[in-house]
Amino acid sequence: MATKEFRAESKRLLDLMVNSIYTNREIFLRELISNASDAIDKMYYRALTDENLEFNKDDYYIKIVSDTENRTLKVIDTGIGMTEEELEDNLGTIAKSGSLNFKKGNEPKDGYDIIGQFGVGFYSAFMVADQVTVISKSIDSDKAYKWESKGVDGYTIEPCEKDTVGTEITLKIKENTEEENYDEYLEQFRLTNIIKKYSDFIRYPIKMDITNSKLKEGSEDEYEEYTEEQTVNSMVPIWRKNKSELSDEDYHNFYSEKRYGFDKPVKYIHTKADGLVRYNAILFIPERIPFDYYTKEYEKGLELYSNGVLIMDKCSDLLPDYFSFVKGMVDSEDLSLNISREMLQQDRQLKLIAKNIKNKIKKELLSLLKDDRDKYEEFYKSFGRQLKYGAYSDFGRNKEDLQDLLMFYSSTEKKLVTLDEYISRMSEDQKYIYYATGESNERIEKLPQTEVVAEKGFEILYLSEDIDEFVIKMLTSYKEKEFKSVSSGDLGIEDDTNEENTDTEDNKELFEKMKTILSDKVKDIRVSKRLKSHPVCLTNDGEISIEMEKVLNSMPDNQNVKADKVLEINVNHDVFKSLKDAYEKDENKLALFTNLLYNQALLIEGIQIKDPVEFTNDICKLMK
Repeated sequence: MATKEFRAESKRLLDLMVNSIYTNREIFLRELISNASDAIDKMYYRALTDENLEFNKDDYYIKIVSDTENRTLKVIDTGIGMTEEELEDNLGTIAKSGSLNFKKGNEPKDGYDIIGQFGVGFYSAFMVADQVTVISKSIDSDKAYKWESKGVDGYTIEPCEKDTVGTEITLKIKENTEEENYDEYLEQFRLTNIIKKYSDFIRYPIKMDITNSKLKEGSEDEYEEYTEEQTVNSMVPIWRKNKSELSDEDYHNFYSEKRYGFDKPVKYIHTKADGLVRYNAILFIPERIPFDYYTKEYEKGLELYSNGVLIMDKCSDLLPDYFSFVKGMVDSEDLSLNISREMLQQDRQLKLIAKNIKNKIKKELLSLLKDDRDKYEEFYKSFGRQLKYGAYSDFGRNKEDLQDLLMFYSSTEKKLVTLDEYISRMSEDQKYIYYATGESNERIEKLPQTEVVAEKGFEILYLSEDIDEFVIKMLTSYKEKEFKSVSSGDLGIEDDTNEENTDTEDNKELFEKMKTILSDKVKDIRVSKRLKSHPVCLTNDGEISIEMEKVLNSMPDNQNVKADKVLEINVNHDVFKSLKDAYEKDENKLALFTNLLYNQALLIEGIQIKDPVEFTNDICKLMK
C-alpha cells in the first residue's frame, strides 16, 4: 500500500499549523468534537430530504475513549461518515473543508448549523499525537475505509471493517518531553474539563466511561471502583432557552458557574438578535469591582461561541473599554472565523455585534438609573470611575454615549445627581453649570470660592475624584449649557456688592508690591468678586486649573505642570485693612502678611506649603 503525499502547500500548512497557528494544545479536542457534531448535523440534513432515513436524535452521540496503557485517545461519532473519495478530498488536502462545501448548499434549519468551515481543525490532532487513524463508513457506501498519517510525511487510505455508519478517530498520544506533559490528554479529569470548557453546549451528548469509587456493599470504610458511561456536556445552553423558562436564580447560577464573579450581578441582560446579524447574548453587570480591575493582569472581554462551541475566553473586541466591567457571553452563527478558530477576523458581523451590545448595555444602565436608583448608585460607586475614563479618553469621542450615565455630588441635593437632573433645576438667570474641585466633598463645601455662587442659590457639582475635572473639560457643555468652575475668572454672575472704588485699579500699587514679594508664585493679584466671609483665595487663569496641576504633578512621570495662579483679595474683610496699613507704614509687615495670605490660600486648596518651618515662624512673628 503506497503512502500518498500531502500537496506541497498542504505540507507547509500542516507544519505551520502544528507549530505556530494553535497556541493552546488542548484546542485539538474541541476541533475533533466540532467535526463529529458536524457529521451528525449532516445526517440530520440528509434526513430532511430522504424519506427512507429517519433522524432520531437519541440515536446520535459522540464518545471519547481514553486508553492510558496503549496511549490512545478515540473520538467516535455516529454521524454521516465519509467515503474513500471524501477521505481523500477532506483529509488529503489541508484547508479544504467538506463542511464548508456542504454548508454552501444547505441553509440552516431548526437551529442546526455546520460549525467547521475551514478544514484545518482536524490537523490540530498532530499537536498531541504521533499518529492519527481515521476509520469511517459513509451512509452512501457499504464499505469502510481507514485513513492513517504520521504527519507531514503523508497518509494512506485502505479498506477496512466497520459495522456501523460513522467515524472513529484514534490518536496515538505523544510521549512526554521536558517541555510538554502529554499524559494529561489521557486523564479522565483533564478530558472532562476540556469538554466542559469548550464543548459543553454541543447539541449531541458527548459520552465518556467515567470511573468513580463507592463503598463496598456491607462495608463502612472499604471502597471499590466502578465505571459507568456518562454524558459529560450539558447540551442545552441557557442562552438558547426562552426567557420565560428562566428565573433570576438560573441567571445567578450561570454567573457563578462560569466564575464571572463571586458577587451577585446588579443586573443581567439576556438578548437575542435576528436581523443583519444573528446572535444570543447573556451579559452581567457586576455588583463589585474585581480586585485586579485596574491592574495589567485584568483582561476584558466576553466569551465568544460559534454554535455553542467556545471560540475565545475573552473577546475584547466585543466591549468598549469603558464597559470592560461587563461579564458574559455571545453565541453567533454568522461570524467568520479564521483557520485557527482562536482569532477573529475584524469583519462586519463582529463590529455590528459589538455596536449592538454597547447600545444594549447603555440602554440597560439608563433603565437601572431610572427604575432602581439605589442599585445604580451602588453600581456607580464601583464603576463610575471607568465611565468617566471612557468619557475623557479618545479625545472625548465617547462622551455622547456616556454623559447621561455620569453622576456628581450636588451641593443642594447632598447626593449624587446626573447632569440632566442638574439642568432640570437651573433657574432662568443661571448661565452655567457650576462646579468646584477638591479632595473631598467636605473640603469643597468649605472652599471660599463657592461663596458667591452658593449665595445666589445656584447648585454646584462637587468634583472630588482626580479624573473629574478632566472629564468636565472634555465635555465642555451639556445640553448647550457650558461648565464653569467656581474658580474661573468670570463667573457670569452680576455682583453689585463691590463698588467701583474697590476695583483692582485702586489698589494697583499695593498689589504690584505684593506680586514682587511673591515673585513668580502668582500670575496676578486681584480684588475678589466671589469672596464674602473669607479674606483670600486662589483662582486660576488658563486651561490648567489648580486641581489639575495637583493631579498631573502627582503622576509618576511628573512634568512639573504649573497653573497660572491668581491671588484674590476680599477688600471688604478686616484683614485687607491691616494689609493696607502695613503697606503704608511697615514694608516688613507687608511681606509677612503677603506670605501668610498666600500660604493660607495654598492650604485651603490642599497644596503643600513649600517651607512649613518658615510658615510657622511667620505665624509666631504675627502673634508677637
